[in-house]
Amino acid sequence: MKAAAVFSDNMVLQRERYVRIFGTCTNNEKVITVSVPELLISVRAIIRKGRWEAVLPPMTECSKCTLEIACGAIRKVFRNVAIGEVWLAGGQSNMEFELRNDKNGVRELVSCAEEDVRYYYTPKCAMPEEIEEAEKHTGWSLPSADNSAAWSAAGYYFAKELSRRLGVTVGIIGCNWGGTSASAWMSREYLEQDSRLRPYVEEYDRAVKGKSRKKMIAEYDEYTAYQEGWEQRVAECYDADPDIKWPDVVAKCGENRYPGPHGIKNPMRPCGLYETMVSRVAPYTLRGVLWYQGESDDHRPQIYSVLLKALIENWRRDWKDDELPFIIVQLPMFKYRDDPDTKSWALIREAQEKVFRTVKNTGLAVCLDCGEFNNIHPTDKEPIGHRLYLQAMSEVYSQMSRSESMPPMYDGFEIRGSAMLIHLANVGKGLGGKDEHCLEGFELAGSDGKFYPAQARVALPYIELSCDKVKAPAAARFKWTNYADVGLFGVNGLPLAPFRTYTD
Repeated sequence: MKAAAVFSDNMVLQRERYVRIFGTCTNNEKVITVSVPELLISVRAIIRKGRWEAVLPPMTECSKCTLEIACGAIRKVFRNVAIGEVWLAGGQSNMEFELRNDKNGVRELVSCAEEDVRYYYTPKCAMPEEIEEAEKHTGWSLPSADNSAAWSAAGYYFAKELSRRLGVTVGIIGCNWGGTSASAWMSREYLEQDSRLRPYVEEYDRAVKGKSRKKMIAEYDEYTAYQEGWEQRVAECYDADPDIKWPDVVAKCGENRYPGPHGIKNPMRPCGLYETMVSRVAPYTLRGVLWYQGESDDHRPQIYSVLLKALIENWRRDWKDDELPFIIVQLPMFKYRDDPDTKSWALIREAQEKVFRTVKNTGLAVCLDCGEFNNIHPTDKEPIGHRLYLQAMSEVYSQMSRSESMPPMYDGFEIRGSAMLIHLANVGKGLGGKDEHCLEGFELAGSDGKFYPAQARVALPYIELSCDKVKAPAAARFKWTNYADVGLFGVNGLPLAPFRTYTD
């Protein structure tokens, strides 16, 4: 009998929910019991096909107890277990971004031991055969300068604020990997069931067709060796000339081969991390999921809402919770200096808002102002954690009104003569700007679809748009770009969310 690796000393179990405890066993093990002695709780597990699962009844918060698993003479005791709130921090590099690298990381690491938060880092395994060894060295950790250095910064800030507000232990399960498409975190079944998503797996299947396992591994190893050398050359190039243009970098250092060849060793492959990471922590009972991802799907932005919706459905099935909350970080502003403005990130942001508006039990942390020009990894993750917390407070815990947690958002339009009135929601207390340029970023177009900068006038709950070049406005948009300065906010400090009044 063996418990899943996510169960360890110092773990946090979800309060006020039925709690699933699970693991693997042999065919000879017939009776497995799980108990919490301090609460006089003991239940028998259901055993099926080499796996076992027990369901504990809802428990109130507890700062310290034990969890015991027994099978015949075998007895495993987990100590210093807390019962509180559990959230999973999923996504790619901006969720993975470590606290030690955060703008305020040094400050937080000095004092984090005082916070009632804990963390489990799902081992990053590219291939199934790596899992068993990796899980020998994992477990829930308590906050300290050493332990917390590699925690998700966004996850930590969220947990810190949530714990202080609720007065309970908050546990974060980190399950993230930089550079990943949402397709890496999903099952093949969910990617194949919608024709719009099949290209993710069809592209992979074509690339690996006829290749042996040995060849795929060799190709990826060769790529890894090349890429490590390439990244070193690039770093030296920027050290010598911080203002060097990207084409000159490529000319000096060679091509960037990221993310490498398709194959069974490439962690970016469709369904790969679903197999090696998600399956290792599901269905550990959660209050909800924090999701910060989308950057690596900007090559197919038109179908990102379909992809994200399918991922949510997939995870809710695997966690056996049809109402599992998902709080989505809407991508901030970003563009590399030498890149054209493809507006792909604007489309991803729109897709994320669409999921929020159409999928039950979701939240949207609007973080438009949290980006950095020429840096895809903004170093200040505290605002991200705070906005995730605000969404949790209103959308999950019902302890905050939407006037506190939601930014101003587009809510329709009407035409009045040569002007367009943009209706806004969540502006009951007003709008504010950082400077005299705060009303920039609005555009108008006529029936020809050509957009021009618009003059904006605030007349709440509207913003009136006009443009000398557009006598009969037909469409409008706001901050419809990969990167721009952000200056218009609600009085709650949250930025007006980007929008457009039309669809392609």
